[in-house]
Formats: sequence, structure tokens, C-alpha cells
Amino acid sequence: GFVYKVDDDNAYVLTNHHVIDNASNITVEFMDDVEVKATVVGSDVYADIAVLKIEKVDGIKAVELGKSEDMKLGDTVFAIGTPIDLSYKGTVTRGIVSGLNRLVSISIESNYTDDYIMKAIQIDAPINSGNSGGPLCNSNGQVIGITNMKLASSSIEGMGFAIPIETAVEYAEKFKKYQIEKDLLKKL
Repeated sequence: GFVYKVDDDNAYVLTNHHVIDNASNITVEFMDDVEVKATVVGSDVYADIAVLKIEKVDGIKAVELGKSEDMKLGDTVFAIGTPIDLSYKGTVTRGIVSGLNRLVSISIESNYTDDYIMKAIQIDAPINSGNSGGPLCNSNGQVIGITNMKLASSSIEGMGFAIPIETAVEYAEKFKKYQIEKDLLKKL
């Protein structure tokens, strides 16, 4: 995941729902090895978006967000993640935008039936197990998406996908608004 927003007391991390699904405790580890406990603000299985809240730590900054809708076929992109285990955190892979607004069939369970269709950015940057939830950046370093899946078989190579940042932020803001309303109701 990555910090997409910081306020007076907290920072908010965007990641994928499938990264935190069924977790009982969530810890965010930064590149400098600082670890912070996180709570789930909201999560949606079909959007594959989750927002985590962490206490603001010294030096924490939000990433700069770009616009996936400004991307064109062939534009250079960079995927950042943690493939395999934490010893590879911060791994960067490079590729191009291979498709915009791709409609990808998704199965939530391992029953080989399509549960829903997701609109995604198709990329050819290598996406490895552990990259999920990481930022997809344009050549200016702005985050334009969240990597979340790849197609894998002996006949497919280099087909990764990312959720457009506009979609992710839209869900994140809904989660935060709902959390604020829920907290206010508790106080009444």
C-alpha cells in the first residue's frame, strides 16, 4: 500500500481488499523499517480497495496523485511493491500502459465463475506475488493506480492490471465519510 492522505493526527493508506482480507492484526511497515499498527477504515471486496488508518509518524508524507485518465497507450509506468517477502520491499518494475479501461472478469472464489467485471489499466510491467496494493506511477512519479492482479498461464506473459487512482480515491473517501459518521453516532 501507500500513504495517499495525511491530516493533523493520522495518515491513510490505500491498498487492496485482498491484501488485508481475513487479517486480525494489520501492521504497516515503511521503507525505513518503522512499523505502525493500522486499523481498517473501510474495505470493499468487489472494488478490491481498502483504506487503513495509522497514527501520523514524523516525516510521513502522502504520495502525489496523478490522473490515470491522462495516460495514453505506450506511456511508461512503474510498479512498486514487495514481491515474495520483506527482504524485497521497494522493488520497482517498469513497463508501459498496454490498455485503458479494460474490462476484466474477476472470480472471488476458486470456483472458476466470474463474480463481477472490473475496469482496470492494463500494463506490461512485471507484477509479482506481493505487489498487490502497491502504487502504479507515471514517469513523473505520480500515483495513477493500485496494482492488483495479473493474468498468469503458460500462454500469457506481461498482462498486469491496476485499479485507476480516481476509482480508488472515490472509494477511500466514501469509507472515510462513513467512518466519521459512525464515530459521531457512537458519541451520541
